[in-house]
Amino acid sequence: MKKNTFLAALFLLFAATINAQTVSNVWAEVKGDRIAVHYTLATNTPTDLTLHYSADNGRNWYACKSITGNLKATTGSKTIFWDSMSEGILKGGLLFKVSAELTKVSAELIPMVFVQGGTFTMGCTSEQGSDCGSDEKPAHKVTVSDFYIGKYPVTQAQWKAVMGSYPKELHNTGCDDCPVDNVSWDDAQGFIKKLNAQTGKTYRLPTEAEWEYAARGGAQTKGYKYSGSNNIGEVAWYDGNYKNSKHGTQGTTHPVGTKKPNELGIYDMSGNVWEWCSDWYGSYSSNAETNPKGPNTGSDRVSRGGSWIINALSVLSVTGRSSAGPGSRRNFLGFRVVLP
Repeated sequence: MKKNTFLAALFLLFAATINAQTVSNVWAEVKGDRIAVHYTLATNTPTDLTLHYSADNGRNWYACKSITGNLKATTGSKTIFWDSMSEGILKGGLLFKVSAELTKVSAELIPMVFVQGGTFTMGCTSEQGSDCGSDEKPAHKVTVSDFYIGKYPVTQAQWKAVMGSYPKELHNTGCDDCPVDNVSWDDAQGFIKKLNAQTGKTYRLPTEAEWEYAARGGAQTKGYKYSGSNNIGEVAWYDGNYKNSKHGTQGTTHPVGTKKPNELGIYDMSGNVWEWCSDWYGSYSSNAETNPKGPNTGSDRVSRGGSWIINALSVLSVTGRSSAGPGSRRNFLGFRVVLP
């Protein structure tokens, strides 16, 4: 009976909030043996919530420790439950504030592979035979600096961990280990912006030169036509093997890392999904270049590597190129990230 009387007295609570642009509509009520603090969160980024109380009209604030409920949340109306009695808080007239902080993403979320810099011939080379497209010429010398690149394309699980939900237009739903698909170049930039905010790092899309150098195996290259083999079926999901039990003859993406890696231990650089690069699409120069970033302007962004829906084997090679508008979304378009 004493507990019930105490909780009834706590019903008249005043709620306060900070981070007003993120957290709003904070109010409290008694729910059984606990105090329920309700709030509205205005962000789609996974967020850690903390609850503080003040017993002296906001002069001093103390962390509520015995809390449960929506402590890791994204946008919407949420509730935190506080067992105040377990902390010996036996008075009413409390103020509350809910603080929001971006959930920190572990650096291990996206495995990276070190790529030692070097000089290589970019574009149509002898291992491509007669399969080179006109936009793969002229072949030219390119030097790139050291960098790290994603061991796999960004997966659905990684996208959700950073963004808080799957892409609305995701094609191959329910496959966390599959590459995220139906994401535009602009979408990829949004992901990278949030990833950097949550990790304190400087991830970005690879330049086209970095992508090709890594796909070729970097300084460890064995001169394969595809990324890691001259046999496309060993390293890629493509039109010749894309069928699975879920999508049947329609085909779709497959879990990353289920084919052989290339010389550097990087997977899926041929097939599965086309991968956005940072460059505007344009013609090659015959001049030697160092860390090129492509044309200054353009209408389309470069994509590389081919995808599950491709049957033209030449396009799946380490030199194959394609492009699309930065707002384009396709069920065969994804990306991977690099770190300088």
